[in-house]
Amino acid sequence: MAIKEVSIIGAGVMGMGIAQALAQQEFEVTVCDLERSILEKGLDRTGKNLESLVRKEKITTEEAEKIVSRIKTTTNIEDVAAVDLVIEAVIENMEAKKEVFVQLDGLCPPNTILASNTSTLSPTEIASATKRPDKVIGMHWFNPAPVMRLIEVVAGVETSEETVQAVMEFSSKVGKTPVRVNEAPGGIVSRILRGYLNVAVDVLAEGVATAEDIDTAMKLGANFPMGPFELIDLIGVDIHTTNSETLTRELGDLKYRPHALLRKMVRAGHLGRKTGRGFYDYTK
Repeated sequence: MAIKEVSIIGAGVMGMGIAQALAQQEFEVTVCDLERSILEKGLDRTGKNLESLVRKEKITTEEAEKIVSRIKTTTNIEDVAAVDLVIEAVIENMEAKKEVFVQLDGLCPPNTILASNTSTLSPTEIASATKRPDKVIGMHWFNPAPVMRLIEVVAGVETSEETVQAVMEFSSKVGKTPVRVNEAPGGIVSRILRGYLNVAVDVLAEGVATAEDIDTAMKLGANFPMGPFELIDLIGVDIHTTNSETLTRELGDLKYRPHALLRKMVRAGHLGRKTGRGFYDYTK
């Protein structure tokens, strides 16, 4: 099955990032969200991302305008149903995702593949809310989606081989490198990464070093492109905390349990770059 028409549910950072990545590869894509204001905010963010590429002379102004013109938005889920692939990118909450998949299952043609961008939740459980579990799959993009090259293609228990191959081929077609993952909590990257990031928070909370010095040490000593606290701020402190709690629950392993410091930051609204303050202050 060749995937040609694509739509996205969710206009947050990941949803609009995926839309931009696809539009840059000359795909027409429609993004659906419940709130018009969220769609407008997402389009504004995409515009600024493209303006940055123009300033760096990686694309022309004309190319940026064409990319934006390929992204359509709607608040009506029926507008995104008649496609080959729907990518869900809503909040990392199982019940919220199931609700979306129930709607999509009732609206989309039988051949439509329903993919979830989840990083830690079970595609098998998500698929259980539908009558097409063979067409449900995990398609985990990484942030920022237009830049990061990896896509984890996560097969649930009922996902057909035809569905897996179609998504693998599509991922390559849009300039990404897909890796096949048999469903397990956190897949590959999130499972390994959460342990590393949580140890970094433990080291900070123990007063071993400052966030800045820990980040510097990991960049210069381990050759990581970003330090752990720069990365948590980019991901979102709330998202990292939620995903860590999911892995703790699914695996029963306390090494994934988020430190209390993270929960305090979430309560204070210090969620990282998106709120202007996390482990670093981005308002200055």
